[in-house]
This record gives sequence, C-alpha cells and structure tokens, in this order.
Amino acid sequence: MSPLVKICGLATPATLDAALAAGADMVGFVFFPKSPRNLGFEAARALGARARGRAQVVALTVDADDALLTQVVEALDPDILQLHGQETPARAAAIGDRFGRATMKAIGVAEPADLARAAGYDGAADFLLIDAKPPKGAVLPGGNGLPFDWRLVRGFAPNRPWLLSGGLGPDTVAEAIRATGARGVDVSSGVESAPGRKDETKIAAFVAAARAAFARVSEGAV
Repeated sequence: MSPLVKICGLATPATLDAALAAGADMVGFVFFPKSPRNLGFEAARALGARARGRAQVVALTVDADDALLTQVVEALDPDILQLHGQETPARAAAIGDRFGRATMKAIGVAEPADLARAAGYDGAADFLLIDAKPPKGAVLPGGNGLPFDWRLVRGFAPNRPWLLSGGLGPDTVAEAIRATGARGVDVSSGVESAPGRKDETKIAAFVAAARAAFARVSEGAV
C-alpha cells in the first residue's frame, strides 16, 4: 500500500490546517466524551467541510451505538469510521454496511495473542490500526502516549491496509517504521503540548519524519 500518515484528535481550524499543509493523508476527529480531544457536532461540521477533498476524514468512536454514529455521520460526513472500542467483527461489518463508510478497527496489542485477534476482522473492516493496549484501569482506549514492543508486528501482513500507533512522535516515528515495516502511522498525543492541545510544529515535524522514513525503507536504506 502507499504510505499513510494520520493525525488524530484534531479539534481546531489552525491545527487541522497544519496537518493538511504538512501533507497528512488522514485527519481524525474524536467523538468520545471521556477524551480531552472530544469534538462537538457543530465544530465537527465545520472542520469536516474544511478537510474534505484534501485528506481522508476519519471519525473515531468507542463502542458507539447506531444513534451516535448517525449523528457523527450527519455532522462530519467522514470517509472512514474508526472503531476504537470492543467492537466485534460482526459489529464492524454491520457498521460499514449500515453507514456506507469504510471502517478502521483498532486492535490494542501487548502480546502476540492480542495481535492474533486482527485475523478475525478479515472481511469485516477495511483498515486495521495496531495500537498499544491501554493499561488496566485506563480511561482512554487509545491516545495514551504509550508504545508497545514493536517486534510483535515485524512481518505483520494482514489482508488489508494497517497503520501503527501507540507512543509515536516526531523523534520516534522513523525508528518505528524501520523496526516494524509499517506502511502507515497514526499519532495523537505525540504531537501535543498538553492533553488535547495539538502543536502545529510537532505535527509538521511528525509528517516530515514519517515521509523521510518511508522513503528510506522504499529505497532499501534500512
């Protein structure tokens, strides 16, 4: 697949513009009240319109019911619905069918058995997001700024595009790409100055570092 860079948890026009100017392929918006990145529907409507046609628009939800998903789709009009909870393969497939959108299923990984769960989503989700498994008792299912053992995904080759997440930032994304062979990366807290507050300079640095790392891998300079 072509390399993908996703900036998630955007909430303001300025930071969205920074992600788009840097060349992000995907821009993500969070609809989860417990998150410091949670976005209201009116703000989502304006940001979605600003991003549409310039990058793929992604809506992140956590075990959302159809009523909430309907509100999200009506407000943001996303290209992709990112499912970051305990959604089963059947639920992921049903969401894609009902809303006519591509789906991205997040898989929290801390050990090989966690990664093995990804196979269950063949035919049920269009993308996979391999993220660090949240620590026990964590409020957020992702965006915690925690890495995991990248060796677990070396050679990971599912039957669909996948992105790597979990503890990435401008200073670590190149090594993560080199170590895992990932062709897609996703960042949220790693480009923030405080929880929920994106840093435009860090966004630009992250995208540039990821692009350079993808190019080196493609050239065989690992």
